Amino acid sequence: MTILVDREIRQEIESGKLIITPYEDRLVQPNSYDVRLDDKFSWHTDSDAVIDPYQSDSILDGVIEVQEESIVLNPYEFILGATLEAICLPDDIVGQLTGKSSLARLGVMVHVTAGFIDAGFSHPPAKITLEILNVGNRPVRLHAGMSIGQMVFTRTEICDLPYHKKPGAKYNGQKAAAHSKYFLNPSSL
Repeated sequence: MTILVDREIRQEIESGKLIITPYEDRLVQPNSYDVRLDDKFSWHTDSDAVIDPYQSDSILDGVIEVQEESIVLNPYEFILGATLEAICLPDDIVGQLTGKSSLARLGVMVHVTAGFIDAGFSHPPAKITLEILNVGNRPVRLHAGMSIGQMVFTRTEICDLPYHKKPGAKYNGQKAAAHSKYFLNPSSL
């Protein structure tokens, strides 16, 4: 397994194996590709109602969705955002999304826990949902189109069952800040 360098990222893009749309060459970094923030955001309203991951109604109850050029993230506030870029990974490249250090220094965590993107994600290309949390002491304004994270690509062996061919690949083709679809998992209750 090797992390792709700038030259290899460009080669994979040019070959059509790795799809990033819209693609801008200036966003290629030495070992990553900068992804930008889309203008669609969503979150749950303040409520004492319990979210049950196995109940779709409880997950989607109280969801607010907005489309804004910028949004203020208050201290300890959590929202979902998405990358401006839609991505399609080949069957032998995985992605790792991490936040930008400059935003982390302001207290903004960009991809709280789910930064690993499986080989074969997604056919058709899909945006990556961002789990954004402000752990700082001051509000931070986030702007649509700003660099929000870095996608690191690692070449692996070709997997037997790429993400887009998996039964139940519930986030395949997602368009924007997609809320949890945990309820589609087989229940262990």
